[in-house]
Amino acid sequence: MAGTDGIDPAAVAIRVADIRARIRASASGREVRLVAVTKGFGPDAVAAVAAAGVGDIGENYAQELLAKLDGLTLPAGVARPRIHFIGRLQSNKVRSLAGAVDCWQSIDRPSLLAPLARALPGAPVLIQVNVSDEPDKGGCAPDAVDALVDAARAAGLEVVGLMAVGRTGPPEQARPGLRLLRTLVDRLGLPECSMGMSGDLEVAIEEGSTMVRVGSALFGDRPRPGEVIAVA
Repeated sequence: MAGTDGIDPAAVAIRVADIRARIRASASGREVRLVAVTKGFGPDAVAAVAAAGVGDIGENYAQELLAKLDGLTLPAGVARPRIHFIGRLQSNKVRSLAGAVDCWQSIDRPSLLAPLARALPGAPVLIQVNVSDEPDKGGCAPDAVDALVDAARAAGLEVVGLMAVGRTGPPEQARPGLRLLRTLVDRLGLPECSMGMSGDLEVAIEEGSTMVRVGSALFGDRPRPGEVIAVA
């Protein structure tokens, strides 16, 4: 039965199983974490993926995330998932998010470092890299990664990896950029390489992703303002 925001937990559980099968088929025995992107959907989406065994969710917008957590009711025995902030972060939102976010995946400029370090010393972060040179995508330039990693560490943050969004278009067009990100991760000796979404997760895993961020393949198209979309 669908919840108040149109999410059917049984349908979501089936889709989670399908995504895990896609991951296994490409991962060759490696562990690849699934981060369910619940942007645009309400608390029922979080509860549904958590009940299906997904321990990580991704959110893009500060106010939406805080409102969602305020309205979240999890099934008995289901733990709150780990929350990854994956959207463009504004420094003035850091303090309000400090008690909600477990991993900050979109650190892409030095101005974010001091506010985050003040609010959460030692916070785990991923540096976002623009590997496609598309101006509409966030991320620092690849040749700026080393300096930003060093600055984040100097600020007292824990740099656990790098993150990128693949080039828009057919999955194979994303491969060179995703390969570049993995090369940077390896050169820096970092454990996490966050890349791959609903459309290109197989290519991303083949290129060495350690976590994929999947939204539409789990929940369908995001609703327009005022609209509720059921997952069936």
